Amino acid sequence: MTTFLLEIGTEELPASFVSEAIQQWQQIIPTILTEAYLTNNSVNIYATPRRLAVVIEGLPTQQPDREEEIKGPPAKAAFKDGKPTKAAEGFARKQEIELNDLEIRPTEKGDFVFVNKKIKGKQTTEILTELIPEWINKLEGKRFMRWADGDIRFPRPIRWLVTLLDGEILPIKLENGSEIITSDRFSYGHRVLHPKPIEISQAKDYVEALRKAYIEVDSQQRMSKIEEQVQTAAKKVKGKAEIPAELLAEVTNLVEYPTAVVGNFDEEFLILPPEVTKTVMVSHQRYFPVLKSTKTAKSKVELLPYFITISNGNPDKSEIIAKGNERVIRARLADGQFFYKADLAKPLESYLPALETVTFQAKLGSMRKKVERIVNIAKLIATQLQVSTEEQQNIERAALLCKADLVTQMVFEFPELQGIMGEKYARACGETEAVATAIFEHYLPRGAGDILPESISGQVVSLADKLDTLVSIFGLGMLPTGSGDPFALRRAANAVVNITWEADLGLNLHQLLEQIVGEFTKIYPQKNSDLLPQLYDFFLQRIRTLLQEEKNIDYDLVNAVLGDKDPEYTERALKDLLDVRNRGIFLQNIRQNGMLDKIYETVNRSTRLAAQGELDLVQFVPEKLVDSKLFKSDSESAFYQGLIDLVPQTEISQKTRNYQQLVDALAKIAPTVSNFFDGPESVLVMDPDPKIKQNRLNLLGLLRNNARVLADFGQIVKS
Repeated sequence: MTTFLLEIGTEELPASFVSEAIQQWQQIIPTILTEAYLTNNSVNIYATPRRLAVVIEGLPTQQPDREEEIKGPPAKAAFKDGKPTKAAEGFARKQEIELNDLEIRPTEKGDFVFVNKKIKGKQTTEILTELIPEWINKLEGKRFMRWADGDIRFPRPIRWLVTLLDGEILPIKLENGSEIITSDRFSYGHRVLHPKPIEISQAKDYVEALRKAYIEVDSQQRMSKIEEQVQTAAKKVKGKAEIPAELLAEVTNLVEYPTAVVGNFDEEFLILPPEVTKTVMVSHQRYFPVLKSTKTAKSKVELLPYFITISNGNPDKSEIIAKGNERVIRARLADGQFFYKADLAKPLESYLPALETVTFQAKLGSMRKKVERIVNIAKLIATQLQVSTEEQQNIERAALLCKADLVTQMVFEFPELQGIMGEKYARACGETEAVATAIFEHYLPRGAGDILPESISGQVVSLADKLDTLVSIFGLGMLPTGSGDPFALRRAANAVVNITWEADLGLNLHQLLEQIVGEFTKIYPQKNSDLLPQLYDFFLQRIRTLLQEEKNIDYDLVNAVLGDKDPEYTERALKDLLDVRNRGIFLQNIRQNGMLDKIYETVNRSTRLAAQGELDLVQFVPEKLVDSKLFKSDSESAFYQGLIDLVPQTEISQKTRNYQQLVDALAKIAPTVSNFFDGPESVLVMDPDPKIKQNRLNLLGLLRNNARVLADFGQIVKS
């Protein structure tokens, strides 16, 4: 068994590509090795900003010999009158076999020529020589480039190659136009700490050889070292480092030999909102903030006047590195301080006219126009939810001011602070706490896994903002496609549903969309004639997805509460989002506790047979629809009485949205229905007498209709 090393040395790679390349090679290389019949013990991918490497351990010296069945031309084309044709001769020649080795075998498409070919395994060196360019060329990413006068595409120019099979160089040439890169055993260490070439004698020694040259090629080891160093450095200044996962991942792929360096800034900048200071540090400078290590109020973040940066230079020069970074952050924080003071010089409302200069979408006008629509939609939602007068006032005020901070100097410079600064400025200029909070919350959730708005004002304004975007963009006919969703419409629709569910808001989305679309089409009457049906379908898709993926409800139970192209269930789901969620969860629970099994067979069978009758879906009461004089069996009478007992429980479930009583009643009637079908006094539903037949179908239809208050049992798959 042998160990193979490939290292591609480059100029500094983008941090995002380093992590992407690791993930891609972790999939690509093992798959290709398997396809090439090269077994191995392990495939380890390493990467830094200047190199991408793989070490494969436990490779055989050659492929195993194997037999392969190869299908040739149809027998009637390969042989004429028992003699081989040119087709057979060509196939045999291509496979390097004798004509006598050909076999004729039957297949589903007729007789074909086959050959069992013995294939001798190739040498591993020969295969790897072919595979290495493939591994390089299969890498994908943004902003690939060509250099020199060749056709090789890579994020940065390739400068060296190391290819070792154990201790032997595997000769590889990458031809890039007039430039030829030839593999060797020489890599390169840290630019500052070990600028000389490194001779790697054995492939298995790669990781340790690079460590001696101040290169940590294992990205997980680099990440652990950075995290440990950052927290240790923070403790030295009596603080605790905040380590955002995304920043940690990025910094890991920006350095080869990490050194944590502590810098400080003037305490006067602590008057800035911590979100501003942290944005400067994390998003713009890639520094780790230092917080007070003492416990404070849950919502309050207290910064210390320090930051931690990760250097890729000489640790002995840390003091000089710190000074340089301190000059940079001081300038950035001074800008922030200037913007903050300038923005606070006037009330938030005074920024509204400037929103006329900000375009929301070319055909939809300015952000100021969007604000007007948000205010109107927020009023509709508040009316539906029957909020208090005070809440109504807060909602309308927050809706009016929710986008005002977009034209402040701070948000212009730091767009990621939108909403955050709006909340700060609203509070500073005397707006109520509810209004200030809602301005921040209306942007929530900002992405997958983010928090949802908690205040009623924040929830309503968030819903209004997202519904306006959905209706407006759909209204222009700009629906999201499989690969494109530039306005994040799926995320907006998911947020509408999740906010409603999380806050238990009694929102009639069906009516609300109808109202918003009505207002939109008054302004843009010719834009999209199918707007409302498209929005209904879009929201139903999101509800279906969220029930399955976030609420973990089985797909057939989701179908049961949403129906299969059933207008009644579609409308019902959109009119009461809480009810469709609750019914889905309830069905999942009774499947798990076994109650669904007790009612499934009889209700499902009744549902299927009832479809052959004439009873519509809105009838529930048996007295006017079933003629007891037509009964021929006691089982029919018992079924009829069971339905009479069932109806009150159905009515209670409809009113209270508590379906346990309905399920209990269905479980109670189940043995009676089973006896109706299969018991000693069972009946033939499809009786020759049409009146008796319809009477029995009405019994089944009434059971189906009562059960439909919970779900369409015809969509449920037996567990």
